[in-house]
Amino acid sequence: MSAQQGPAADLIIRNALVWGTDAPQDLAIFGGRYIAASESGIAGAQEIDAAGRLCIPGFVEPHIHLDKVLLAESVPVNRSGSLNEAIVILGERKATYTVGEIAERAGRIVTSAIANGVTHMRTHIDVDSGCGLVPIDALLEVRRRFAEVIDLQIVAFPQLGIVKDPGTAALLEQAMERGADVVGGMPFNEAGTADSAEHIRIAFEIAQAHDADVDMHIDETDDPNARTLEMLCEATVEAGWQGRVTAGHTCALAAYAQDYADHVIGLVAQAGIHMITNPATNLMLQGRDDDHPKRRGITRVKELLARGVNVSFGQDNLRDMFYPFGRDDPLELAWLTAHAAHMSQPDEIEAVFAMPTVNGARVLGLSDYGTEPGCAGDLVILDAYSAAAAITAKADRSYVIKRGRVVAQTETRTTHDLPVLAV
Repeated sequence: MSAQQGPAADLIIRNALVWGTDAPQDLAIFGGRYIAASESGIAGAQEIDAAGRLCIPGFVEPHIHLDKVLLAESVPVNRSGSLNEAIVILGERKATYTVGEIAERAGRIVTSAIANGVTHMRTHIDVDSGCGLVPIDALLEVRRRFAEVIDLQIVAFPQLGIVKDPGTAALLEQAMERGADVVGGMPFNEAGTADSAEHIRIAFEIAQAHDADVDMHIDETDDPNARTLEMLCEATVEAGWQGRVTAGHTCALAAYAQDYADHVIGLVAQAGIHMITNPATNLMLQGRDDDHPKRRGITRVKELLARGVNVSFGQDNLRDMFYPFGRDDPLELAWLTAHAAHMSQPDEIEAVFAMPTVNGARVLGLSDYGTEPGCAGDLVILDAYSAAAAITAKADRSYVIKRGRVVAQTETRTTHDLPVLAV
């Protein structure tokens, strides 16, 4: 190596069409981070030719429940298909929770998510009187096991409420002390408005004590009278936590009268709240009791984007009592989000593709997401040449790279003996 050259890269990716750029380029990773390809040695220890295919710095999964995944294998069927029955079934199943079995189920889904190109994930984990800290301990173990191949944030999530589930506030404190990253909440699941406000207050108090972000399930209901999103906006501004708060679901926003919806979206924008839509679960759960026309259940994605709000999407539930399908594939969810939110124009498709990439990275507060020198050396090479094509085909994740190391590869082959018609 000449004196003018920098360090020989650990990995060189040739001809990578990074999403958002116009032409393929070479990328270089050294010591787990990107360096300028022009400053690296002539050859890396490993080279991959992306062949002009679309590349992203990893998919981001911002909202999943890893403690609940795959529970459909071991619980009664949710006969009504409702959110309330799912919570009842879950409560009974929690009595048999162990650290080992939760970690095993969660690990299976983390493994498949990585193969689907997920390099960062945020999971909500139940903390309540029914399960204590067993799920938190399980996910701390999962995070340790998978630390080299995925970055995992843990949300301490009081699904049963805080006020109406005595002792949960103390459990949330303990969860944060043990290593949870984010304080969760579900304020609509309280007895009334005053208790919902207290729920939010306690969560922010804990978050401020631990300098942690807040990520709450908000108004996951068809009830147009639900008001916890507005309450969350007010609490965010009062705490000075702008940019550090996420609201998931917000289904009631879709049911609001237009004037009130406009008002609340304005508050969301002013408070800098990130919004997560979970179309798979909410299309399944919401609007079930409606006569036709039935409400779609997902939040007002296009209206939020139009006001400059950061919007991402998540898998939420996966093969459990809440939702019987799913494989935590961001391209599958992008396809579904585009349909559910009526996002079909070229710029709208690009906006959907941003949700599990740059928008998701903003939700998780990732300061080193990208392919610029100094960013974390993560990359997914998609077997497609545009965002629209990737979503349409649910394109193979040809290579998944974490900190400069290939951690998964996928190649689908199709053979046929069909007639070829002349054009």
